[in-house]
Amino acid sequence: MARILVAPSILSADFGRLGDEVRAIDAAGCDYVHVDVMDGHFVPNLTIGPPVIAAVRRATQKPLDVHLMITNADRYLEAYASAGADLICVHAEASPHLHRSLQTIRALGKKAAVSLNPATPLEAVRYVLGELDMVLLMTVNPGFGGQSYIHAVTAKIAALRQEITARGLAVDIEVDGGIAPGTIAEAAGAGANVFVAGSAVFGAKDYAGAIGALRAGAEAAWQRRAT
Repeated sequence: MARILVAPSILSADFGRLGDEVRAIDAAGCDYVHVDVMDGHFVPNLTIGPPVIAAVRRATQKPLDVHLMITNADRYLEAYASAGADLICVHAEASPHLHRSLQTIRALGKKAAVSLNPATPLEAVRYVLGELDMVLLMTVNPGFGGQSYIHAVTAKIAALRQEITARGLAVDIEVDGGIAPGTIAEAAGAGANVFVAGSAVFGAKDYAGAIGALRAGAEAAWQRRAT
């Protein structure tokens, strides 16, 4: 079974108490802290930049999983790396020189990931899979939290897992969007092993219980895959 990782998205946190929120999910057992960076151009929303990531970095030692939903990401890779990102994810749709972007991330000493929107085919990452630590498959259209899981992406998860396995690669599959106790088994059963959850964690009174429930649901689905 692939290692199951839960990555709460601070997009759903209380930004007025962001440091406390990050420390709370750390104590609750999260594996990554997921940070959604939006520029109001590539996606129709505007969120945070390197200074906030630097503040989050001071609040936790957990890896920061930074998802750049921005155009011209190459211009800002060094800034996000310096701010404390551990894993930097760029979008294939916004990266005209994707291989070069990944080389830059690697040269900065960070793990590299590529994200695909729901309608973007796997062909967009096929020729760079060997350069990746992770592929992030969006299970909603990016830009806003609280959306419903797009079930059509499940087949895409399964196809990607099949290719990763066939090629003998050590690449994680992360899913982001609508991940909750009622949907995580579907995504995990198809082969995802890293799960971004916003409202499913930050909307719960018990963060540890919410993270534990997500982890248990994913692990059970992976065990069923093996039988």
